[in-house]
Amino acid sequence: MMEEGRLCQWSAIRSLLAIVQWWGFNVTVIIMNKWIFQKLDFTYPLTVSCIHFICSSIGAYVAIKVLKVKPLIQVNPEDLWRRILPMSLVFCINIVLGNVSLRYIPVSFMQTIKSFTPATTVVLQWLVWRKYFDWRIWASLIPIVGGILLTSVTELSFNMFGFSAALLGCLATSTKTILAESLLHGYKFDSINTVYYMAPFATMILAGPALLLEGSGVAAWLQTHPSIASSLIIIFSSGVLAFCLNFSIFYVIHSTTAVTFNVAGNLKVAVAVLISWLIFRNPISSLNAVGCAVTLGGCTFYGYVRHMLSQQPPGTPRTPRTPRNRTETLPLVNDKLDDKM
Repeated sequence: MMEEGRLCQWSAIRSLLAIVQWWGFNVTVIIMNKWIFQKLDFTYPLTVSCIHFICSSIGAYVAIKVLKVKPLIQVNPEDLWRRILPMSLVFCINIVLGNVSLRYIPVSFMQTIKSFTPATTVVLQWLVWRKYFDWRIWASLIPIVGGILLTSVTELSFNMFGFSAALLGCLATSTKTILAESLLHGYKFDSINTVYYMAPFATMILAGPALLLEGSGVAAWLQTHPSIASSLIIIFSSGVLAFCLNFSIFYVIHSTTAVTFNVAGNLKVAVAVLISWLIFRNPISSLNAVGCAVTLGGCTFYGYVRHMLSQQPPGTPRTPRTPRNRTETLPLVNDKLDDKM
């Protein structure tokens, strides 16, 4: 009995440590990226994203090939081009849009809009893939949509370009997650193997546009910035931490339940909003804070509804609005892997 108690205690401590280190890496990467754009005046989101992809490619190679942290999942060479490349393109667009939005809007606003992803995923599957969802899934989206609308209307640092990039980022995240179900069917990728295969492709996809659109600006910044060495250390450190974030996701997946992860993910957004406000002091109105809280509460409720529906026995009576099978009650979203690189 005592042994069981110790095991439960250790499991709880392990889960807590996993969540805390995930929070730490995630919030640090977001704050560092905003610091790079705002304080270092390095206003080149494509270049920052490209540096992250390069660091993640190297990190994943070392983790799998050198340190043997995870076995390499073998992929058919033909599938590299037919499946991995298209996924890498969407993956790349998703990361770039996140950094573009962070360039123009505050962390608090960007993180709140990112919470809109469950709604875009459900709507996208309903419109394009003709998926059916239980009425409770639709009802759980109401506070998310309402909170986003309130936050957007009351945002004091509103920027249409940044707002649009954040919304498109939600669509890209949803598309990436949905496509993963079909394009990566048959492959059980963890977060490290995902980065191992997709980061090099993403680097190749983004290197050209970054050089073409931002090359001259980066060259001018290198010549005029007063403290190049320390600034470059911060920029490349953000790339290293971006890979560590993916590694931390791998750890937290194996240490928590889906419900715990859902709640911790929403609390992480609250932590990121608070810390970013303490550092950057962007103005936040009381109604804006209420909108953010309503959105996060809605995301938690949505996760709870998903979990409850997934626990229903197969023989549960159906109503006209009930999906035709159990799998259709849930969006094809793996919230644990849906994070920034």
